[in-house]
Amino acid sequence: MNFREHWLRMLAYDRWANRETALALRNSAMAESKTVRLMAHIVSAEKLWLERIERAPQTMPVWPASTIDECVALAETVADSWQACLEQMSPDAFEKEIEYRNSKGELWSSRVDDIVNHVFLHSAYHRGQIALQMRAAGSEPAYTDFIHAVRKGLVK
Repeated sequence: MNFREHWLRMLAYDRWANRETALALRNSAMAESKTVRLMAHIVSAEKLWLERIERAPQTMPVWPASTIDECVALAETVADSWQACLEQMSPDAFEKEIEYRNSKGELWSSRVDDIVNHVFLHSAYHRGQIALQMRAAGSEPAYTDFIHAVRKGLVK
């Protein structure tokens, strides 16, 4: 499996996990809670990092105030954009250094494959926070383990 195939597989998992998490939030009593802010942050950060790779201007705040329905819609759009980006990348493009400014305005440089890895790990981290908050509030969080998605054939 090459880099592109690996990252497309991880994107399929990320898309599914974001969808499951958003659905669990929508179906819970927490659809209007601050927990939705974490979901909005996940999707916004995924969009932000893609914009950095594509050298496009940042179009959203890192911590937007979004509804769960806005999160769902944006998550699908962002996943489609990531898929198009990853599908067109040459194998050596993943080793390319990208310069960008972080949310504090600091200049950084990172390899594309490190950025892509960060995006998926960052999203999983915050989905875990959402699950914890949902469980603490008495709601049932989504079951988004990677191996579960593979076993169920949701990620190939």
